Amino acid sequence: MSNKKIIARLYEVLSPYRSKLFIAMFGMIFVAGFNAAQAYMVKPLLDEIFINKDKFLLNILPLALLAIFLVKGVFYFMYSYMLEWVGQCVIRDLRNQIYAHLNRLSLAFFHHNPTGELISRIINDVNLLQGAVSHALIRILRDFFSVIGLLGVIFVMDWRLASVSLIFLPMAAIPIIVFGKKFRRVSTNFQQSIGEATNILHETISGTRIVKAFCMEKQEEKRFAKQIQHLFNTLMQETKYRCLSHPTIEFMGGVGIALIIWFGGRQVLDGSSTIGAFMSFLTALIMLYEPVKGVSKINSTIQSGLAAATRIFNLLDIEPDIKEKSDAITLSPFHESLEFRDVCFAYETDEPVLRNVNLKVKCGEILAVVGPSGGGKTTLTNLLPRFHDVNSGAVLFDGKNVCDVTLHSLRSQMALVTQQTILFNESVRDNIAYGSLDCSDEDIRLAADAAFALEFIEELPQGFDTVIGESGARLSGGQRQRISIARAILKDAPILVLDEATSALDTDSERKVQKALENLMKNRTTIVIAHRLSTIKNADRIIVMLNGQLVEEGTHDQLVQVQNGVYEGLYNMQ
Repeated sequence: MSNKKIIARLYEVLSPYRSKLFIAMFGMIFVAGFNAAQAYMVKPLLDEIFINKDKFLLNILPLALLAIFLVKGVFYFMYSYMLEWVGQCVIRDLRNQIYAHLNRLSLAFFHHNPTGELISRIINDVNLLQGAVSHALIRILRDFFSVIGLLGVIFVMDWRLASVSLIFLPMAAIPIIVFGKKFRRVSTNFQQSIGEATNILHETISGTRIVKAFCMEKQEEKRFAKQIQHLFNTLMQETKYRCLSHPTIEFMGGVGIALIIWFGGRQVLDGSSTIGAFMSFLTALIMLYEPVKGVSKINSTIQSGLAAATRIFNLLDIEPDIKEKSDAITLSPFHESLEFRDVCFAYETDEPVLRNVNLKVKCGEILAVVGPSGGGKTTLTNLLPRFHDVNSGAVLFDGKNVCDVTLHSLRSQMALVTQQTILFNESVRDNIAYGSLDCSDEDIRLAADAAFALEFIEELPQGFDTVIGESGARLSGGQRQRISIARAILKDAPILVLDEATSALDTDSERKVQKALENLMKNRTTIVIAHRLSTIKNADRIIVMLNGQLVEEGTHDQLVQVQNGVYEGLYNMQ
């Protein structure tokens, strides 16, 4: 992404705060004017006071200087605080925008982008952009107005010397441009390395039980140390360029100032200029070179911010695979049937996961889906809430294509309980009420009771207010599963999907969870994915998936009688 496009995008983000920026720029103009006034006052100080012995001006000039510093300080506070406020607002807005955008992206995106990398985008990349917006922006704008004011002073003092000095200003931009390209490349590598390091941290911390169980602590330490060393090398490369750029620009400025002293000194000795005029010119010129040197100091910050902006805007430009049509209709409450009509689906590979699936589930029916691993069972249920879209065919909800309805009205009519229980590091109450924010405490209690979770919840240290840890780490597997069932009960959706909801539990926990599931399944259309066939004997209908195709269908009693059938083979194995 070019600098022009990045700046245009940043302008869009800054546009809500234009009025504040104009106020800040107004303050900068005053500060720049007072900087120029300070340089200009060197002339009367030398010529009128020290040479012409003007006592009246000696009494007035210090007071005027104090007034300049006081007013300049007020305006400096005004614009620097205002710009810092705008910068922080932009960073806040970008973080919220990125997070909201991530929530809109489909599951396929998260399958291909590591969690640590995404965390790095929101935290580290935005932090780097913050440095460019909050600090570099302040300095560049301030220095720009200061340069304008000081240029005016040097041209008023001596236009010939001013013309000579301007020859060296463009030369100072050469190392800024050269080193800027290097800073951008190094910063991009650094941000990618940070993302990889964050991902290693996320993996090892979340998988600490496996790391310890397989005695891989030393190996993980080496893996992390290798990544940190790469980070160190990248940082030192940036440090080398930063330390080179400043003295290079300073030397070039020194050459210019040395020539001006030689040329201007000759004018003073010849009598064509006064000492005061020359010293005022020299003061303004030195002050003029300070902003140029300042740009070299913050060049790495600017380039890091631009590299971060590129990564941020590239992420924001990713279009969700699952899009809601502009004329999508609101789905009415489910009352007839769900239907898969000639459904074919494949992930990114050419190998289809589902092949010409035709299936109809009536309202109130309990449908069990069984079959060997990799048969397409979970994929089938993921098409219902449009976690993925079919490649061909259609998924129908009461005769309406799910692609033609709003996502909220579709997904609000489904509850999901999976083998991998997803809970949040919040209280038991908040986890049960997740997705049902307007429920009462009594509703939460009744849902917990129906899920056979009330007894153990009341034994927790703070009851419903107990924080359960990351992914419910302070609860047992069966307890976590019953919390998720209570959450589904409270949502009270007409369609229920159970994906291996009891397969990871021990016998006692499975018995309790199975009772909770029976309460959950009452008066609901239920699709149950199960490996343990004992849990689905009472299903109204069982379908068998094999290699993405529906190969058998019937009740338990009917399917076990099919000679050499897939279901009979699974049943005999168990």
